[in-house]
Amino acid sequence: MPELGVNIDHVATVREARRGREPDPIWAAVAAELGGADAITVHLREDRRHIQERDVRVLRETVNVKLNLELACEPGVLAIACEVRPQQATLVPEKREEVTTEGGLAVLVQRDKVQAAVDQLHAAGISVSLFLDPDAEQIDAAAELGVAAVELHTGQYANASGAARAACLETLHKASAQIRQCGLTLHAGHGLSYQNVGPVAAIDGMHELNIGHSIVSRAMFVGLEAAVREMKRLVL
Repeated sequence: MPELGVNIDHVATVREARRGREPDPIWAAVAAELGGADAITVHLREDRRHIQERDVRVLRETVNVKLNLELACEPGVLAIACEVRPQQATLVPEKREEVTTEGGLAVLVQRDKVQAAVDQLHAAGISVSLFLDPDAEQIDAAAELGVAAVELHTGQYANASGAARAACLETLHKASAQIRQCGLTLHAGHGLSYQNVGPVAAIDGMHELNIGHSIVSRAMFVGLEAAVREMKRLVL
């Protein structure tokens, strides 16, 4: 059964709307763990629009499950990651103007930069995952970099419907099989919700799902612990 990583970035987004102290993502992580989260995921962006360096440091000291830190291949955030040493780092693309991550990491066009980031994280004892589109060439390139896992970008699947969604799901199945054949651990995330997570969770070999917005949205009505429990039931 897949593990559930709960992304708590949007809790920090609400806090930063007032530049205050609440809601504190540290408390969100506690509630998520009580709800059954297998990992806590946060994205330390270069522009610090939600998660702050302080959050990452305190989470590393307080989270009892795996801490998965999403970050770009940039010196500043890489240095923080190597100092804090989360159990897992997921390398993602990042644009200042985007609302959320819009696509997978383009390994083919920046292989040397990604390899350097992977090597730096490995030297700090951190397991590395790459956030990729379900593209065969990108997956092959990732395998050559020596990473432990690939997280498939499921945004296109999540935004589609009907026959288009079925086609996207088939693409995810093919990419998932390739990832496993390369000896990599299979992760997936982006846009997954209570309504669409089931078919992705059921993909053979799916090890980890990272879900944030849908869980935090549901938590507004039922509380975060209950929202995580509901999602856990769907991915089992």
